[in-house]
Amino acid sequence: MDIVTGIKKGNRRAIAKAISVIENDEKEAKKLIKKIFKNTGNSTIIGFTGPAGAGKSSLINKIALALKKSGYKAAVLAIDPTSHLTGGAILGDRVRMSESTDLGTYIRSIATRGATGAISHSIRNSIRILEYAKFDPIIIESVGAGQTEIEISKIVDVTIVVFNPHTGDSIQTIKAGITEIGDIYIVNKSDLAGAAQLYDAVRDYIGTTKKRPLIMKTSTKSNKGIAELAKTIVKVMQKKKKTKKDLEKSRLESELEDIILNNIKVRIGSMLDSSSVYSKYLKKVQTKQIDPNEAAEKISKSILK
Repeated sequence: MDIVTGIKKGNRRAIAKAISVIENDEKEAKKLIKKIFKNTGNSTIIGFTGPAGAGKSSLINKIALALKKSGYKAAVLAIDPTSHLTGGAILGDRVRMSESTDLGTYIRSIATRGATGAISHSIRNSIRILEYAKFDPIIIESVGAGQTEIEISKIVDVTIVVFNPHTGDSIQTIKAGITEIGDIYIVNKSDLAGAAQLYDAVRDYIGTTKKRPLIMKTSTKSNKGIAELAKTIVKVMQKKKKTKKDLEKSRLESELEDIILNNIKVRIGSMLDSSSVYSKYLKKVQTKQIDPNEAAEKISKSILK
């Protein structure tokens, strides 16, 4: 059985191998995407973000179970902000998600290796593998760390931001970007002290913004709010399906631009390495005979003429 047939049949080994190809072998990844591309772009992509310790993995576990009962077949891509070689993030995730994994949820970690620009490229193609395997929805879990969560929001259909009262979250410490990207905001671990105050603050500060996101409370420990959240996610998914085609067109335009600009950057980088004009002006800058702006303009004209 070849890898494409294996993915289509939902064979887990084939899916795992395909995502490894996407991460580690650019040449083979291009061949693979070429074969499956026409049959992708139809699943709803849900992003869960928020600080480490917010309880995202346990919450995703419960939501995946609830979605299965409603007839959905979920997959999870957990973004490891360090490296897949450490195994740290995904081992923890798999333990916390074991219940839903046993019932068919597919879980995989993806390493960002500290690169922001590359995140969306590897995730986009890993999503395509899971779409081809007929998973829907596909859940992306990321740690709310700087640029990552903003970038994730650009490639998902539904963004869910998770807070909890014991991670030092307060309206003063919540980053501005986070307040603009969410469709649903969750105060998780709502059985803990401080949850009611955080919920009120999030509702007053974020709930009244132009986007009018939904603000909810959950507790995976007591199962409080889980069923309501699952129902809300299904409603939002159904609503987003109506604009999915237009959104997909916009994302493909953005992806194409990203790939072109990256290709040009790589080409120009290799041209500079062998350019005598670049070497000449670099020495002039280093000896302060010419400033970097003027040198860059002259080098650019030389390359682009």
